[in-house]
Amino acid sequence: MLVEIVPPDFDLDIDIAYATANNFTGAPVYKRPGCYLHPEAAEAMTRACDLAAQMDLRFCVFDAYRPPEAQWALWQHTPDPDFLSLPWRGSPHSRGVAIDLTLVDRDGHHLVMGTGFDAFTPLSHHGNTNVPVEAQKNRHLLMGIMTTAGWDFFRNEWWHYQLFEARQYPVVKDADAGTGMM
Repeated sequence: MLVEIVPPDFDLDIDIAYATANNFTGAPVYKRPGCYLHPEAAEAMTRACDLAAQMDLRFCVFDAYRPPEAQWALWQHTPDPDFLSLPWRGSPHSRGVAIDLTLVDRDGHHLVMGTGFDAFTPLSHHGNTNVPVEAQKNRHLLMGIMTTAGWDFFRNEWWHYQLFEARQYPVVKDADAGTGMM
């Protein structure tokens, strides 16, 4: 059911934060890194990669499909509905229709975005003018590419994009997805 998002099929870098200690929990949440999307989201990601390539840019993906078991673990660590979907409602990530990412240049350097990934602060909000102008421009560039490719944005997180009507897609448990991430 889910499509694995890997190079060379997708021209992007993968750095799954929740498979490492480099995330807001300070510990790995996933047993192994994996980057998967629902087939419709994978098609939108192909379009986004093509658009970015026209500007000599690529993406670095921090998270995509997130097993609901992981969503519960994140919520238990930081129960903040401004930045985390309520696990009992199901996250767009747990449906395979959301992706967390940033833009990188052809050398793999991340473009300045004003905060890091998963910075749970108002500075992470789209349109926040308290970050440097360069970061504002890069956020708008990222949003332009992603929305042109068919993604919706989450106003509180410059890095988060999801398909429109994300809740129409079913939540998929790790065992059912066959990802072995948990």
